[in-house]
Amino acid sequence: MSGNNGTNLESIELCCHRMVVKLGTSLLTGGSNRLDQDMMSRLVDQVARLHQQGVEIVVVSSGAMAAGRQRLGLTRKLKSIPFKQVLCSVGQSRLMHIYEELFGQYDIPVAQALLTKADISDRSGYLNARNTLLALLQLRVLCIVNENDVVAVDELDEAKFGDNDNLSAMVANLVDADLLLLLTDIAGLHTADPRLDPGARLISEVKRIDAEIERLADKAGTLGIGGMVTKIEAARLATASGVTVIIADGREPDIILRLAGGEKTGTRFLPTSSRLESRKRWLLSGLCISGKLVVDSGAALALKKQNRSLLAAGIKEVKGDFDRGDLVDIYDAEGLHLGCGLVNYSSSEVNLIKGAHSDKIATVLGVDFGPEVVHRDNLAILEEV
Repeated sequence: MSGNNGTNLESIELCCHRMVVKLGTSLLTGGSNRLDQDMMSRLVDQVARLHQQGVEIVVVSSGAMAAGRQRLGLTRKLKSIPFKQVLCSVGQSRLMHIYEELFGQYDIPVAQALLTKADISDRSGYLNARNTLLALLQLRVLCIVNENDVVAVDELDEAKFGDNDNLSAMVANLVDADLLLLLTDIAGLHTADPRLDPGARLISEVKRIDAEIERLADKAGTLGIGGMVTKIEAARLATASGVTVIIADGREPDIILRLAGGEKTGTRFLPTSSRLESRKRWLLSGLCISGKLVVDSGAALALKKQNRSLLAAGIKEVKGDFDRGDLVDIYDAEGLHLGCGLVNYSSSEVNLIKGAHSDKIATVLGVDFGPEVVHRDNLAILEEV
């Protein structure tokens, strides 16, 4: 089968079984203040052809605000949150109508999923979203995901992803994707801003996101909320869950097909761990971190190499205010992030028992919820540490 630009799916071996494709505002609008339906048609054609070849795909699409602005005939930008939410409310149905028509040409049913960070911050919400998305994939329904901007507001950081880059990483985490494509109007991560510096070089592969990679991240784009900084944040989350991430220029001919076939273009971020089972994916997503524990070298070794629980004796420092059952980050004394876990004791209680042997817990606290501050069944340790 050949597309408008001649890519032959029968001649390439697809490198992924399940993928998430994130389409940014700057790509969908062509840099204008309205949706570019010709561009959308070309992107949908590629997704549809992969879908017909059996690849399972979820699309995370921006563009609702631009669609709302276009529908209401607004040329000036409205900065207040209520007006932005109005634009998204008007534009989301228009955006979905376009996708419905475009995928309908290939007889592909579509669904809509509007998510907020709060929806999947708790375990039950996470599982509900996961089960719905997996069921849609099983039924061969193409799901279009966006953030529910009508109820998610910027001031409530815990309730909002803030951009569709991080949302797409969370969706890739939810559905156990092999590949996450972050498609925008730039070819990938460069050594400098290619729009300002003609000498900027494309970085083709990133094995680990370190301080230097973060430094190279660009500032936010004109139309989209997210820029290169948020794409790096998304890549960090997705690669920690065993997902390969590629940032690429969505305007290139058949770019989705070529990347699905393994072509080396754009910037590819390699997974930093093996595929994690869903509970650990949720723990490592960092959606609801409430505090931080710093452990000594002995505890760090027991966690990393011996699959042991975290005991009070190995804890050196407690940061943040958390309750029993909350999710906390775990670091070693040198500042290396080891992982995270659900605590059996509150921050005030851990402060009282840190450094103490487990048999002293009942004496110190007057209660005993077990010898472990974090049980190994409630731990998710980063494999690259």
